[in-house]
Order: sequence, then C-alpha cells, then structure tokens
Amino acid sequence: MTSRYTTKRPRRLILAVDGPAGSGKSTVSKILAMKLGLLYIDTGAMYRALTLKATRSGMNLEDEDVLTKLAHGTKIDLKESIGGLKVLLDGEDVSGLIRTPELTDNVRYIAKVPGVRKEMVRMQRAIGENRGAVLEGRDIGTVVFPDARYKFYLDADEKVRVKRRYDELMGMGQKVGMGDIKKAVSSRDASDIKRAVGALKKADDAVYIDTTELSINEVVDKILLYIGKWGQVHFSKK
Repeated sequence: MTSRYTTKRPRRLILAVDGPAGSGKSTVSKILAMKLGLLYIDTGAMYRALTLKATRSGMNLEDEDVLTKLAHGTKIDLKESIGGLKVLLDGEDVSGLIRTPELTDNVRYIAKVPGVRKEMVRMQRAIGENRGAVLEGRDIGTVVFPDARYKFYLDADEKVRVKRRYDELMGMGQKVGMGDIKKAVSSRDASDIKRAVGALKKADDAVYIDTTELSINEVVDKILLYIGKWGQVHFSKK
C-alpha cells in the first residue's frame, strides 16, 4: 500500500517502532515514551479492542463490509494511567479483556480489512499529531507515519519470541501451552506478512535491531544511542 501521507512531515515528534509479536516492541516503546516524555500508542490494542466488539456482537469476521462499518461507528481511546496504558472501547475500559489467546487469534481477521485499517490509521494519526508519541505496531513506519523522524524495526528468533509471549500470558494468570503459543505466533506472522494492506514490513529507512540476545534495557539504550547520534532533539509534550 502506497501512502499519500508523505506530503509533509508530522507536526509533532514521532518514533515508529515496528516488528512481529514477541520482538519486545511493546515494552521497549513504553519505556522510550516514559524517558522521552512522549505518549505511548499501542496500535495493536486498537485492533484488539475492535475485535472484542465484533466477537461480542457475534459478527461474521469474514464480512469486510460489516467490519468496516463497525470501525466507523466505534470510538477507541488510549489513555495514560499509573498502571499503564488504558484502552477505552466506546468509553469502556477493556484493557484487561483484549489479551486473551482466543481474541489474539481473531485479530488477523480484523487487521486485514482495508476499510478497517484506513479508519484505524486515521485514528492513530489524529492521536499522534495531537502530541509527540511513540507508536508501535507493524506498519507505523511504512503506512501510518512514513515521515516519522525516527524509525526502528525490532525482530528476534521465533523460539525466543514464542517464549516471551508464553511468559507474558502466564504472568497474566492465563493457562496456555507452549505449543499453542508457537502455532498462534507462526499463524499471526504469516497473516501479518502476507496481508494486502498494512503488511508487516521494515521501512527502508528504519534501523533494524535483533533483540534475540538483548535485554529490554539494552534495546532501549541502543535506540537512545541512535537518537543521540542523529542529533539533539527537544522532546516535549507541548
């Protein structure tokens, strides 16, 4: 998908962090946002929230027209809170309801719909342009903010990504099997890479970082070092 959003640079400072599940982009992005005084935007949470609404309504996840209309009639807000990012779906806090393996497995149906992605990109740009932000997802540097000042693509060996995802879900009190997680991660990777719009892809000008053998703090430090090399930047919420 070729973006038409390259006619001007974003008004606010944007950091784009892309990569597959388990690459560490969510945790890294949260820390970067905190250190740099920027808003953290989990774009994946927005797709999860819409998936939750669709499944609650018993909608056919293969009906693209219905899903597109659903996206247009849905309000999704991301709010900073002491306990982390709060995801509001039509005013309801669904932060703890959008991380189940079942819902994760269904996100791919929502994420591949062109009309849904167009509406989500509109929301993401509106949020990001309102103030500086660190956005993480799969097409931030290629579609959502192709003119972001800083772009990074995080990746890791699949076995490591599966283990990280397993540990994350177990830490949330969810009973999951390693085999099921591996299947889900492989399936999501394939879906993300092959979809026609907003595919998982490294932007040509993004810095590639293999996080397989790096700690979260090491990844954060590496990114901050890159930013420092590119020049002094004034990070401000204003």
